[in-house]
Amino acid sequence: MSRPVVEFITDPRFVKRARELKTMEAMVRMYCRGHGHDGPPCARCRALLEYATRRLERCVFGDAKPTCANCVVHCYGADMREQVRLVMKWAGPRMTLRHPILSLFHLLAGRRPAPGLPGKLARK
Repeated sequence: MSRPVVEFITDPRFVKRARELKTMEAMVRMYCRGHGHDGPPCARCRALLEYATRRLERCVFGDAKPTCANCVVHCYGADMREQVRLVMKWAGPRMTLRHPILSLFHLLAGRRPAPGLPGKLARK
C-alpha cells in the first residue's frame, strides 16, 4: 500500500524526492493548463502524476536518486516514460520563468552522477 502524498512530502527522509515530486507536479500542471485544461489537472495528467508519485516513493536509490534521465534503472513503463518525456519537453523551457528555483535544482540534480545500484540489486 502506498503512503499518502502529504506524509511523503513532509517526511525528512524524502527531501530530495519531495522536491522532485514538486517539480513534476509543477510541470504537469503547466502542461495541462497549456493544453486547454483549466482548473485542476485532467484525468490523464492526474494519472501520470499519481504514477510518478508511486515511482518516486519506491525508488531503489532512496534519497540518493539521480534524475530519471541519468538513472540506470528505468522504473517507468514505456508509455508513461513517453508521457513524462512529452510533459518535460513542453514544460521544461517554461519552468525557468514560472518556477526558477525548482528549475535550478532540477538542472543541478541532472549534472550529479548516478550512484551504483544498492547492495542486493547490483548485478555481478
